[in-house]
Amino acid sequence: MNCPAPIFRKLPRALPFALGLSLSALSLNACLPSSEAPSRETILRQESAALNDWFEARYEDELARSPQTQTYLGISSSQDKLDDISTMALDEEAALRKSWLADMRRNFDIDRLDPQTRLSYRLYEYSAEDNLAQHEFAGHNYVFQHMNGPQTDLPTFLINFHSIESEADAKAYIARLTAFDRYLGQAADRAEAQFEAGVRLPKFVYENIRTASENIITGYPFDDGDNSPLYADFQEKVAALDLSDEAKNRLYEQAEMAMGKSVKPAYDRLIAMFNAQEKLASSNDGAWKLPNGNAYYAARLKHYTTTDLTADEIHDIGLTEVSRIQTEMKAIMDRLGYEGTLKEFFAYLRTDELFVYPNTEEGRANYITDAAEIINEMKSQLDQLFITQPKADLVVKRVEPFREDTAFGAFYDSPALDGSRPGTYYVNLKDMADQPTYLQQALAYHEGIPGHHMQIALAQELSGLPRFRTLDGHTAYIEGWGLYAEGVPDELGLYTDPYSKFGQLSMEIFRAARLVVDTGIHAKKWTREEAVQYYLENIPNPEGDIRAEIDRYIVWPGQATAYMIGKLKIQALRQRAEEALDEAFNLAEFHDVILANGSVPLDILEKNVDNWISDKNET
Repeated sequence: MNCPAPIFRKLPRALPFALGLSLSALSLNACLPSSEAPSRETILRQESAALNDWFEARYEDELARSPQTQTYLGISSSQDKLDDISTMALDEEAALRKSWLADMRRNFDIDRLDPQTRLSYRLYEYSAEDNLAQHEFAGHNYVFQHMNGPQTDLPTFLINFHSIESEADAKAYIARLTAFDRYLGQAADRAEAQFEAGVRLPKFVYENIRTASENIITGYPFDDGDNSPLYADFQEKVAALDLSDEAKNRLYEQAEMAMGKSVKPAYDRLIAMFNAQEKLASSNDGAWKLPNGNAYYAARLKHYTTTDLTADEIHDIGLTEVSRIQTEMKAIMDRLGYEGTLKEFFAYLRTDELFVYPNTEEGRANYITDAAEIINEMKSQLDQLFITQPKADLVVKRVEPFREDTAFGAFYDSPALDGSRPGTYYVNLKDMADQPTYLQQALAYHEGIPGHHMQIALAQELSGLPRFRTLDGHTAYIEGWGLYAEGVPDELGLYTDPYSKFGQLSMEIFRAARLVVDTGIHAKKWTREEAVQYYLENIPNPEGDIRAEIDRYIVWPGQATAYMIGKLKIQALRQRAEEALDEAFNLAEFHDVILANGSVPLDILEKNVDNWISDKNET
């Protein structure tokens, strides 16, 4: 008798026996009359459900390895622990990802999955392969640097994400303070091994990371000054609890002890290490100086852009975009009646007090208030642009003073999954000259709405997708959306002030010039000062902001290229859709196609848009 091929999904050879089945039973099921065999729709549904269960199990496996991620997501089960960030732990994670990828490929057939789960298969495969490729260069990524190293990330994490709603929460906070020595010690071990292998920070970084470390252990209980940042946070949170004064005092004493026995020694070791390494550091800045540096930088570009573009290709794209945007800028200058050169107009914007809030606490408060008003106005316009919108709210906050020296100029933190924390748009207001008024609108649109909050919060709330798709991300997609979103309000006429419109172009040329300077530094051996001068010649940003940005690119190779590469792809896909669909094109539907699948690499984004165009043309 000729039997059809078995329709069950691929199983490991020993699994049928482990399940108490026999080969004869499996063969009998495979030879049932065709009328009793599952339909293709049933197969797709069952196979897809099985793979989605597998994705969920793997996400839980990864989540179990990261107590800090659990806290960030609003999960409190392991909030008395910190992650293991040792070299051994990183190697174990890479080995697990490699094993899981092989397991998925062995046990699931992509042709037996529904379209959405087939996409999940491809995305998981892409992410796993990318992670493994990046792990080959794990020793090249600076452990400590002035933008977001563990010396500031760890206290920032406790202050912003470890809530204290009970005595148990307070004790968990203390337990984490007690673990500082182990956690930062693991980071220091990796940094020392990295330094010995020839992966050495540029000399200028050391003063910044040393100062940031000293800030954490300045103040009570480390000295007789005002409360240190960590102790001030702990005391404020505990003071709000409904506990007796005696119970609160016990908690304060335990926190002081943990800071003295764990936090202080951890930072003392870091500062001593920074001092020793600084003496042997050089002023060479680019990735080219590192062992196998060119291959490392190529891997970074692929990771951040999700493309195969070379450094030379990216550099040339940047030069072309800078030229295009400068032409648009000159048109606004003509509209304003300004008769000088573009460079002179840049100098005017950088120096005229008309474009700066007062460098006072009142000026900083007014900036936050005005940024919130910009976002609230944009919220009222969303129905014209989006079908699906996030439920999570968005707030605007100033970067805490203790990390102003090392934090980005502006950034976004996503909301907690349980709704306990809104999305947050942070602005660094250390020097108000670095946050000019003409950039304020575009910056709020990028970090807030319709930028990062619209995309990231919405992704977290997507239903029916595995969590790795709703919570993970690809920089070119995420930052490309943020940059694209800066231009969308212009279509609604929200850039009514020509200076603000010039500011939107300033933000765009800022990202275009990144393609030039990032590749210039890391592939073409530009010096730090050469990169600064290119910016001063070609973009209007304040000099302090420019120098901070160049220092960022130096310690974070490739990341800055993702913004414009992603934006250009989204823009090109929109143009393709508009031309193909003509009057049937709907902007809100297009945005739904871009956002409704979570973060994806740019080639997959292109396929999603092409499929949408094809479906629209068939209806």
